[in-house]
Amino acid sequence: MLQKSKVRTVLRTVNSVFQNPLPLTAVNRQIGLPIRLQIRFKRGSKDSVSSLFTPVQVKPNLDDINVGAELTGNLNKADLLKILNKFFQNPSIKHLLTENGLDNYLQHQAYVSFRRYCLEASALPVDLHVVVSDILQGARNHTDIFPYFLRHAKQMFPHLECMDDLKKISDLRSPANWYPEARAMNRKIILHAGPTNSGKTYHALERFITAKSGVYCGPLKLLASEVFIKCNERGTPCDLVTGEERKFADPAKNASAHVSCTVEMTSVNTPYEVAIIDEIQMIRDPQRGWAWTRALLGLTAEEIHLCGEAGAVHLLNQLCLTTGEDIEVRNYKRLTELKVEDKALGNLQNVLPGDCIVCFSKNDIYSVSRAIESGGNEVAVIYGGLPPGTKLAQAAKFNDPESSCKILVATDAIGMGLNLSIRRIIFYSLIKPTMNDKGEKEMDTISVSQALQIAGRAGRYGTQWEEGFVTTFKFEDLPTLRNLLLSQPEPITQAGLHPTAEQIELYAYHLPNSALSNLMDIFVNLSTVDNSLYFMCNIEDFKFLADMIQHVPLPLRARYVFCCSPINKKIPFVCTMFLKYTRQFSKNEPITFDWLCRTIGWPLQPPKTIIDLVHLEAVFDVLDLYLWLSYRFIDLFNEPDLVRDMQRELDQIIQEGVVQLTRLLKNSETGISSGTSKADDEEFDSHTKKQNYLRNIQSAALGRGRLTERLLAQGILTPLMLNELKKEWNKKGDVSKSDSDSDPPKKSVRRKRKTFK
Repeated sequence: MLQKSKVRTVLRTVNSVFQNPLPLTAVNRQIGLPIRLQIRFKRGSKDSVSSLFTPVQVKPNLDDINVGAELTGNLNKADLLKILNKFFQNPSIKHLLTENGLDNYLQHQAYVSFRRYCLEASALPVDLHVVVSDILQGARNHTDIFPYFLRHAKQMFPHLECMDDLKKISDLRSPANWYPEARAMNRKIILHAGPTNSGKTYHALERFITAKSGVYCGPLKLLASEVFIKCNERGTPCDLVTGEERKFADPAKNASAHVSCTVEMTSVNTPYEVAIIDEIQMIRDPQRGWAWTRALLGLTAEEIHLCGEAGAVHLLNQLCLTTGEDIEVRNYKRLTELKVEDKALGNLQNVLPGDCIVCFSKNDIYSVSRAIESGGNEVAVIYGGLPPGTKLAQAAKFNDPESSCKILVATDAIGMGLNLSIRRIIFYSLIKPTMNDKGEKEMDTISVSQALQIAGRAGRYGTQWEEGFVTTFKFEDLPTLRNLLLSQPEPITQAGLHPTAEQIELYAYHLPNSALSNLMDIFVNLSTVDNSLYFMCNIEDFKFLADMIQHVPLPLRARYVFCCSPINKKIPFVCTMFLKYTRQFSKNEPITFDWLCRTIGWPLQPPKTIIDLVHLEAVFDVLDLYLWLSYRFIDLFNEPDLVRDMQRELDQIIQEGVVQLTRLLKNSETGISSGTSKADDEEFDSHTKKQNYLRNIQSAALGRGRLTERLLAQGILTPLMLNELKKEWNKKGDVSKSDSDSDPPKKSVRRKRKTFK
């Protein structure tokens, strides 16, 4: 028998094993475990699904009376440890545990926990205490501990009791069966397949506009807005639904029979006569492909028109076989000629009117724009981070024949969603950052599909350039580009899928102690997918947001919705504001206009450097996020109209910055900054700004001059003060309006907000 001091040593050793399971060699020798029981993989390793299950700590009940000790006497902890070691080393026990769903990893985790539980508990459960006492007395075998060990393991890992249920929930082999309403219909499916500028979407839209009811599903807000405007101009009332807003054709806000929406916002429960799913090739997109799959399989429309690349034909045929529907393929050819030039551009000073230089990074956008403007040419700039209004303004400037701006510098954001009058596309590079299947960033040559999509923007039908040209900036890239454009688009082989909120809620019911990020990991690893047709979309962005707000107390459904937020996780300011939104929401406190103004430091100043411009773009994204959340949680994000007004004003500020891009670049080099990213006055009263937005409604009847407008805008005057002043002026009669505007009563003057100079 061991002395008490040795028992304490054993306990300390056991605790160290539990807290730090790697490495175990020395520890195993101290407590008598063989070397072969060392753990073989780190927790969380992708080599084992079991490593994804977070163990629940099983603690002894300190209030329990030690009935077992009263019945059989106290247990010697050292003897107990020997029995536990002998039990776990028994090969037949390991075999039994494997049959009960515990692999080597779970067995080890459960044993460490069970051993600690037994050695640290002041009172073991009476049945276990009696069994151990009998074993010590030779009346029982050490294998009789098995039922108690298994009970402990199932408390640690609840999934052992419901693994079959979890696998059924994540069985995604037949997604077509998720939409019984669509399966009950005999839908007519037509695929309009062809390259950019071939008229495929035009023909689908003609059918859409003339139908009794319809829905257009587009990949971008800009495309959805364009269809919304076009449809209403043609006399067919159409509503607009995006992730951030809903616009009604009817002033009384009655729903129209036609809807133009972004694909994620598509309703699969509303019946339509005609549906259009645009850019159907995006069904393979690693992040968003699930939305196209859902629309294709779930739309309850009599007639569905798919528009996209010819490379999607085979996959769409296979998907229609699973729904029991036929697909009609209509092939289109390009309406204008596209020629690959024999020479590369070589020098940015060789640009010509109608040229568009395509870059794949912001740094290239900035450097190319500056180089072209230094040669005396005015440049329009379009890239993905710009607000929609700024993109449209830059596109309009470039398209205007009367404008002095004849050159466009853009990213592949021009690939869809904008009508541009481009004569020649020039690829500044053919290398683009991409995301692989694991969500990792890689640099690779653009795909055939991307090359065709971007090059096809040159020589658009119906513009001043009836013939399009394409070339590269570097001479060595020209042969590669020529080969890309002569190739057929890569065949699309799989459609994206994504766990639904309902599926994750079912998982949470079975695994109540698991974090949302962990639930998603488990779901993906246990899911069964028909790999010949489908793939699981990347969930890394979702998990990133889930981990960020894990400590914030939220209901599961609300947490899931927040984690679906469309934000750029690479921008710290946006992530910070996302976290603040969730904290405010969790306290059930409204995210008001006033709160938002204080938090982002509104009003913001025009940018003086590129850093300032980037920050303003981030603020715009924060406002976009507010609007996205207001569509889902209108009770707490309850002032979307004021935020839209703020966003329109910010859009104008960003437009001014983009117009002066070269000056911003020069200021960045000299260290000039406007301090846009920091609010100087912590006591800024956002109520004055709110009055600024409401002034057109509240005081439309008041006659005002420019100075009065400026005082109102700065919050020095309010409409109520102005009314009082008018009454005083009318009584005095001898004070002119201009004097009154320039010298208001002292009591109406508020402290001005500090500004940066």
